[in-house]
Amino acid sequence: MSEQNEAIIVGKFGATYGIRGWLKVHSFTENPESIFEYSPWLVNQNGNWVEHKVESWKRHNKGYVCKLEGLDVRESAHLMVNFEISVNPAALPELSEDEFYWRELFGMKVVTTKGYDLGEVTDILETGSNDVLVVKANLKDAFGQKERLIPFLEEQVIMNVDREAQRIEVDWDPGF
Repeated sequence: MSEQNEAIIVGKFGATYGIRGWLKVHSFTENPESIFEYSPWLVNQNGNWVEHKVESWKRHNKGYVCKLEGLDVRESAHLMVNFEISVNPAALPELSEDEFYWRELFGMKVVTTKGYDLGEVTDILETGSNDVLVVKANLKDAFGQKERLIPFLEEQVIMNVDREAQRIEVDWDPGF
């Protein structure tokens, strides 16, 4: 991978499973099983990115377990416990023009439909009913806000996401 620092975290290894090198997998992807579609997995081991290929995987209870190529005993697999699973961004599927990954929103400028600069996206909260943008306000915000929480409701609050301009247009009261 040429730009290792841009690796995207898609999951994490849990405890070992059995004696033949299997590991529990905690997937952070929207569809948990899709983590197994990305290959190779990248694991940051002592500051070095190491590629791993999934030899086999299966559902287990309410989660998943997998066997990585070359890890054939419990002791070898145990060294991977709690390591994050990352992938090269190129391994992710291409999206249509009106779709985007959440990670693309980070750092985008948020502006009201009337042109008021609310700040930039620093985080996204998953609340269950709808996701919420965490927007860090500008230092000299006229309304004295340090941070705004803006619900991600397309066509109600979120009017436009412009990837090229790195800008999100919202119908939102700057006083909130």
